[in-house]
Order: sequence, then structure tokens, then C-alpha cells
Amino acid sequence: MTWTCPFCPLACDHLELRVGSGAQPLELAAGDCARARRALASFSSAPPAPLAEIDGRAATVDEAVAAAARMLAASRQPLFANLATDVAGARALYPLACASGAICDAAPGEALMHGLRALQDRGQFTATLAEVRTRADVIVFVGGLPLALASGIRERLGIGDPQVPQRHVVVLGPCEGDEAVLANWAASSGSGVTVESIALQGDLFDTVSLLDALVAQRPAMASANLAEPLRALADRLHAARYAVLVGTPALLPAQGALIVETLHRTVNTLNRTTRAAALWIAGGNGAGTANQVFAWLSGLPLRSRAGPRGLEHEPLRYGGLRLIGQGAVDALLWVSAFDADAAPPDQGLPLIVLGHPALAPRVRRAGSVFIAVSTPGIGSAGHVFRTDGTVLVPLRAARPDALPTVAALAGRMLAGLPARKAA
Repeated sequence: MTWTCPFCPLACDHLELRVGSGAQPLELAAGDCARARRALASFSSAPPAPLAEIDGRAATVDEAVAAAARMLAASRQPLFANLATDVAGARALYPLACASGAICDAAPGEALMHGLRALQDRGQFTATLAEVRTRADVIVFVGGLPLALASGIRERLGIGDPQVPQRHVVVLGPCEGDEAVLANWAASSGSGVTVESIALQGDLFDTVSLLDALVAQRPAMASANLAEPLRALADRLHAARYAVLVGTPALLPAQGALIVETLHRTVNTLNRTTRAAALWIAGGNGAGTANQVFAWLSGLPLRSRAGPRGLEHEPLRYGGLRLIGQGAVDALLWVSAFDADAAPPDQGLPLIVLGHPALAPRVRRAGSVFIAVSTPGIGSAGHVFRTDGTVLVPLRAARPDALPTVAALAGRMLAGLPARKAA
């Protein structure tokens, strides 16, 4: 069957899945993606036993939902974190967060905030995957190739695709192994694809700042002692018909928002004379989907709270891991519908986990509630946003199961909150 992968920011919809029967695992039948293969290996056709646990002991789903509602009602400041779910799940979590006064943050919150803060401060001009595949003649990967996060990036960006017969691919600041990958891309793509890697001059921020100054043709740069490949890249960007700067927020350092802002400024400069855009590879496992949904429902992105003073957005103060480490929250609701390895930090907080069945042994302790949930695209249908943020991708159930969805459980918890908490 044709299948859309929900695990990666690219949301590839060209893969073929072999479902099998009985206890046979799900496998890719056509198309190759290391990340999809690893994720599929964690799904079994056998239903988990038990479906729910309270304090590490088996319970019914009804009992677990009631216990979770009581936990949220007793909390003065809960945190909803990870938020790995689909559109319907995020839509149901939002009113539950409002009713309980929760702060909400995705698991890759720091990486998500790099791009979000830059967008808030200066705006952005981005491309879709289809635009890059069909139009971009110069593609610059900033800070390394995102293969660990999105192993199908070459195919999705059309590197080697005849629609753009002449294409130049650059890695600015290559990571270990990137040069070998580039060489393989060039060798297998024909004479139309040329590649190069350019070493950093200083750190990544220094390098993108120098590139920005060269692209802007600032007078001081004419006599500056810079590596010639960086000057040549600035000239190539000006000469391109459509240049795209591809970045991966998860690979950026702590002050990554400054790097994102600088790249956006470079794109802005190029658009005065040619065509250019940025593309950010982020938001897999539902993180980008949750951010989109919360933003359209409230007008504010993640790291926000609906409290006594109304809606509050604090991109630094409301970082989930920071709040847990500082003891600033007294209950944690952890949502992980996709990833069997995404376990919550163990800080002894009252804990509610709506997660992949394989997470149960890792969260089994006193003061915890666990409910196994169906994974969108595996056991249930759903929708997720792709990394370019403009395409909502439908997911079909590859092997339907009877597990409850995040949306259904969140709705039931909201209904179970005492009236005084939901008011």
C-alpha cells in the first residue's frame, strides 16, 4: 500500500508499505528511508497489555482517564510537553491546557524557538519542498546535512531530478561524513549536479555573518581577508535564478535564532535582484503540527499559557526542560504518539503519559498514569504538517488498531475536570 510517513519532518508520501498479516512487522516495500525503517520496527500487531496503568499497576482506560483528570485538577501549574500528536490531538489538547492553566512546549522546544523567535523579530521568506525541487538551481545546506533528521532530503529537494538539469549543492560548515555524501550525490546524479563543501571561518555565526556581508556587498568586505570559496558563494547566490538556504534548527548552537535571523537577512538582500528563500527542516514527530494548531487556535505559538492573566507567551521562561529542572511545575502531561524512545525526564513529578505502547515500562512508577495511544499513520488516520509549514498531509491507518487516540483521551480528560477547574 502507498503510505505517508508521519515520523520525519518531510512527511514523505511516496513510500510503499508491506503490512503483512498476523504478528508480521510493518516493512517498507518500496522507497528507502532509514528513519522510517527504525520507527516501523517498534510497532507490533499484538495489542499492548495492559492498555493503561496507574502507579505502575494495570488499570482500565476509564480508570486511567479519571486518575489523569484528578491529577490535573490537583495541579497548580501543570506542563504539557513533547506534544507528539496529529492535528486532531493538538486541537483536543489545547482546550484541556486552557482549562488546567498548563504551559505547553514541544520536546524539541529549543530548536523550534530558533526559527520562531527570528520570525517574530524580523519575518521570513520561505520555500516549499515542491518549489525547491522544481525551481532551485543553487541549494546551500547551512551547518551540515540533515540526514539524521530527514534521511530522504536529497529526493525531496530534487537533487538529480531532471526538472532542474543544472543544480549546484553546497554544504556550508560540513559535519563528519557530509563530504562523502556530497560526492556520492554528484556521482549518482549525472553531470548536471555539482557539489562543494565550504569550511567555517570561525564558528557558524561568524561564517553566516561574513556571507551576509559579502552578499550585501558592504564596502569593508572588499579588502577583508576571507576564504575565496565564501566570496565565490556570495557571487553564485547573486547569479542564481532561485537560491535556497536550507537549515536545520536542531543542529544550531544555543543562540541559533541569531543565525536564523542572519540567513533571513541574506535572503531579503538577494530578493532585491533575484529569487531566494529559506527552508527549515524541523517539526518531525508532530512538533511542528502542535505549534501550528496552537497558533491558529490562540494566536500564540507554543511556550504559551492560558492563566489568570489571560494568554501569555514566554519563549525563554516557558521552556519545558527549564521549568522541570527549576521545579516550576508540579505535574507533567507527556504526549508521545509516534516515537517509542521519547520518554519523559524522570524528575519525580506527578506524571501522565499518553504514548506509544513501548513507553509503558519506562514510565512505570508511583505517581504516574500511562495510557497507550494509537499512532496516526499506523493505527489510526490523521493529519500532520510538513516541515515547510504550508502543506497539511493526510495520514491513513496502515494497520488499524483499537487503541484510543490522543484526541479522544484529551476530550475525556477535559470532560472529567471539576467544574471549578474548567471555569
